[in-house]
Amino acid sequence: MKNLRTIEQCCSPLLQEPIEPAEAVQLATAFKVLGDPARLRILSLIAAGSAGEMCVCEMVGPLGLSQPTVSHHLKVLHEAGLLRREKRGTWAFYAVVPERVEALRDALSVTAAVPA
Repeated sequence: MKNLRTIEQCCSPLLQEPIEPAEAVQLATAFKVLGDPARLRILSLIAAGSAGEMCVCEMVGPLGLSQPTVSHHLKVLHEAGLLRREKRGTWAFYAVVPERVEALRDALSVTAAVPA
């Protein structure tokens, strides 16, 4: 999946004015990452967690997925810039990068009156 680390600098709200083709590609790629139900559940699970971060070992049970599958989805979310990863010994802990998620939310925001 294409790296989306510059997503926070992308795109005016697409409901406010037409976006450029390159912006459309970047947004579509970001939303494609979130288009998988397991990835949405992972993002939600981490964000809702009391510590604000989780280890893959803590996600396997609640998600009902194998460790390699969870690790794959975490890698995709991390490469898209939606998760931050911190290695501690043999474990990796993941946290949501709020700026990236907010940038995607803002791309869909209605900041001006949209004609009905």
